[in-house]
Amino acid sequence: MLEIASAFRRSPGYLDTPSYGLPARATAAAVRRAVRAWEHGTLDPESLDGAVDRMRAGFATLVGSRPQDVALAGSTSQVVGMVAASLPDGARVVVADGDFSSVMLPFTQDPRLDVRVVPLARIVPETLLGADLVAVSAVQSSDGTVADLDALATAARLAGARTVLDVSHAAGWMVLDASRFDVVVASAYKWLGAPRGIALAAVRPEASWVRPVHASWYGADAPWASLYGPDVALSATARRLDTSPPWQLVEAGALALELLVRQGVEEIGRHSIGLADDFRARVGLAPGASPIVSVAGVDPAALARAGVRASARGGRARLGFYLYNDVRDVEAAASAVRVAQAA
Repeated sequence: MLEIASAFRRSPGYLDTPSYGLPARATAAAVRRAVRAWEHGTLDPESLDGAVDRMRAGFATLVGSRPQDVALAGSTSQVVGMVAASLPDGARVVVADGDFSSVMLPFTQDPRLDVRVVPLARIVPETLLGADLVAVSAVQSSDGTVADLDALATAARLAGARTVLDVSHAAGWMVLDASRFDVVVASAYKWLGAPRGIALAAVRPEASWVRPVHASWYGADAPWASLYGPDVALSATARRLDTSPPWQLVEAGALALELLVRQGVEEIGRHSIGLADDFRARVGLAPGASPIVSVAGVDPAALARAGVRASARGGRARLGFYLYNDVRDVEAAASAVRVAQAA
């Protein structure tokens, strides 16, 4: 068991982290404190800038970036939308068929762009054929399939293509090198264990072409001196892309990320994939490279009746094993799946 597992309240059978991650006790307590301060009128927004800086630092460590290269947003689609709006008319964009909609729709809904939707296995070859930008999830939300990021980074470099990588289902357990991609974005409420309403994006300095489409006062280096325009100078760093923070959530977000940093991504990944592979072996599936497992012929409602929380995706049951799970969850899930499949 991981050392930080004790930081979480035990929730037997919870295997739905791909939908939302569970908060550590300290994370949940921080939300409650912020709500009380809000209720009593003692919340001090300016003092919370330090928590935002801590989130930048934590995310940078988790994805292999630098704090000054991390931008704050409210959702993944917001960041991807900025990227899409920054592309010139006629830009050729490659996306993966069946990827999460927030990665695809900002491009497919922009009539200015030439969007090619290809199978995930064709992403690298299609990029090599010529693309202005490729956008893909590092790990597929529906079934946990892991993209070949080394091959993608190499193909993009050879083709001169810009890159957007959604790591919402990878950050926290997968070792990443954000410096190899232009924009690496994650919604923090899944595997990062933060409250919903926080997204973070590592934007390498070479990606100065990404425009601050949602430019705000918080995109300035001195935001509290930049409340009124029009003569506001945005930051030269990734901060130029910031939207203003959700004040009641940022301390909780910082604590959540710092907890993962203390444990270490490699160790979390070994634990999580190890549990998933133990489950796979018990139900007759081959080992995998992800803590997300997709199982055919099982209704998640049947699992719920057995005390196992999972999701339905693509007509299959989707389970996710993470740092607060242990072998008891594996045993419960495997037993429930076998019973459901035999029914």
